[in-house]
Amino acid sequence: MGALPQSVLFCCDHNAVRSPMAEGIMKKLYGFETYVQSVGVVNDLEIDGFAIAACNEIGVALNRHKSRSFDELEENGEALSGFDLIVALSPASQRRALDLTRFYHLTVEYWPIMDPTGLGETREQKLNAYRQTRDQLVDQLKRKWGGSL
Repeated sequence: MGALPQSVLFCCDHNAVRSPMAEGIMKKLYGFETYVQSVGVVNDLEIDGFAIAACNEIGVALNRHKSRSFDELEENGEALSGFDLIVALSPASQRRALDLTRFYHLTVEYWPIMDPTGLGETREQKLNAYRQTRDQLVDQLKRKWGGSL
């Protein structure tokens, strides 16, 4: 397991499911040891209700999350160069992060976390898909930096 970075940016397609889940879970696992934020390639969706429900089950509150894009992050005064690590959770966000950071010396990692949107027919099947994504994120974070919920 590695040492916790000082700052991490999680990114995915819309900042509505995987990246806010990762942000919330990391904050729950490591508290204020690391500065954590999340963004999407685009900001065209609000936080997903199933993501909120799946994270609530493990004590991670996402209901106040406000989705934002890479561009909005920069517009609000947070430079990508200020992060020690960018974790991309989708191929599109990995491409965008690599493109935006090509002149910076910082690490962009890709974690292939399942996108649960569109999976399952019933509410319970859909929620189970989101639980799988949540659990993948918890497992990946613990493998990377240790800790327990």
